[in-house]
Amino acid sequence: MDIEDNIFKRYSADFDKLKKYGFKKKHKNFVLEKLFRDNLFKAVITVNADGKVSGTVFDLENDDEYLPLKVETYQGAFVGEVRAAYEELLLDIRDNCFSEKYYIYPQSNRITNLVMEKYGDKPEFLWEKFAGSGVFRNPETKKWYLAILDVDRSKLQAGKMGLIEVADVKLAPEKIENLLKKEHFYPAYHMNKKYWITIILDDSVSDEKIMELIEESHGFSEKKLRKL
Repeated sequence: MDIEDNIFKRYSADFDKLKKYGFKKKHKNFVLEKLFRDNLFKAVITVNADGKVSGTVFDLENDDEYLPLKVETYQGAFVGEVRAAYEELLLDIRDNCFSEKYYIYPQSNRITNLVMEKYGDKPEFLWEKFAGSGVFRNPETKKWYLAILDVDRSKLQAGKMGLIEVADVKLAPEKIENLLKKEHFYPAYHMNKKYWITIILDDSVSDEKIMELIEESHGFSEKKLRKL
């Protein structure tokens, strides 16, 4: 993962703050040129209309791009110092011009916002090792009704790779059996496959459909009325 992607992966840009920070509008992008490390290096940082950040660092002494910066195999002391100084600059931009998101991908954040509006529940990030994976639970019963997890696509789709986010919801076994016959639904990742099902949050399934399934899942988390 690129340095920029790693630092900004769960943050969204505030374009007004970018302008105040010193970014200049160029076509559809915002661009900042910044000297750092005793003015020996220049960073050209671009934020596109979708808020994605990219950057190029130039070695001014040699008047050329400083390629070792983004090559992980370069681990010398000098490269490490330049990399640390560049990361410090990016972190300052992030802290001043970006706001934190719960998740990386748009549909994951839309679903999270819809769940918070409907039930008032925020995701709980329970695992330090899996910092991007959160669960939603009914505060009354403490039962989970939704998990949004980041996984490698190969876990669900053989031969495909890359980080994705998925939703796990709890449904009746017969409902799961029927959904698995359809495209875009998968056996539950990291959950009991009899009672849970997985959906990739890449807009292959509509927000409306996912919220409909979450409503069913939430029903399983509610207190059952005691029979008289």
